[in-house]
Amino acid sequence: MIKTQDLTKVYGELRAIDNLTLELARGDVYGFIGPNGSGKTTTMRILATLLQPTWGEAYVCDYSIYTHPKEIRRLIGFMPDFFGVYDDMKVIEYLEFFAAAYRIRGPKRRKVCDEMLALVGLDYKRDALVTSLSRGMTQRLGLARVLLHDPQVLLLDEPASGLDPRARIEIRALLRELRGLGKTIMVSSHILPELADVCNKIGIIERGKLEVSAEVSDVMRRVRRQPVIHVGLRGRLDEAAKTLEAHPAVEKVDIRDSHLVATLREGTEDYSDLPALLVQAGYRLTTFKEEEINLETAFMALTKGITA
Repeated sequence: MIKTQDLTKVYGELRAIDNLTLELARGDVYGFIGPNGSGKTTTMRILATLLQPTWGEAYVCDYSIYTHPKEIRRLIGFMPDFFGVYDDMKVIEYLEFFAAAYRIRGPKRRKVCDEMLALVGLDYKRDALVTSLSRGMTQRLGLARVLLHDPQVLLLDEPASGLDPRARIEIRALLRELRGLGKTIMVSSHILPELADVCNKIGIIERGKLEVSAEVSDVMRRVRRQPVIHVGLRGRLDEAAKTLEAHPAVEKVDIRDSHLVATLREGTEDYSDLPALLVQAGYRLTTFKEEEINLETAFMALTKGITA
């Protein structure tokens, strides 16, 4: 659905994106993350045919951005970080205006607008003025607008930017629903833990270069080469630490906040015998869990905070 090859955008001596190559299949939800100024928005604008690259190629739904921009625009929905709204319009009037621009005519126009309002949970605001909407509602209205023509591909640039926690949860639920509808979605965000919940793939871009592009699970495995286990015990921590350190899979054991933190050797995948080892040695085990790796941890481990 989306494919780029050596995509590059140069402004003077600045390379906003540098030989970016990626591929998204139908139904992928691709989390596009990186520091401010790393090239996320530039990439999305090129894919939306709003910006010409300096060189390289990009295809959206098998159409080249150079030769078939009109066809691409009919098949995508692009939602920028900040977009203008017409404050003197009602919500339903705003959607009908854009539906007319998409050449949706007659009774179908009102039907489509009502369906999109219901999808984003704004049907109760259909007759309210756009200017009366909160930031979260405005974002949902923008999402309804880009869905009017039933696009196959969605390019969402920071859809949760500036939203309160409830609004972020609502946007996340919407993304899950759109994924269920089979849409191919490319979404950039700085709210990294929430992306992991809705995306099956992520790309990490820094200084215009795509450093990582893979399944979320693969990225987590790349970051965590040595599992870290947290072990809770009723007393005898020093003795238990020595027992664990004697195991060949354990590299080191630290005592932290009244529990043990065991770092396993690189490449260890099966450590299921460790709880039994402790129980058989007479220790009273209260907790035993692997330290979780989230997308935020992966991002910090794989980037240096350098911008273009």
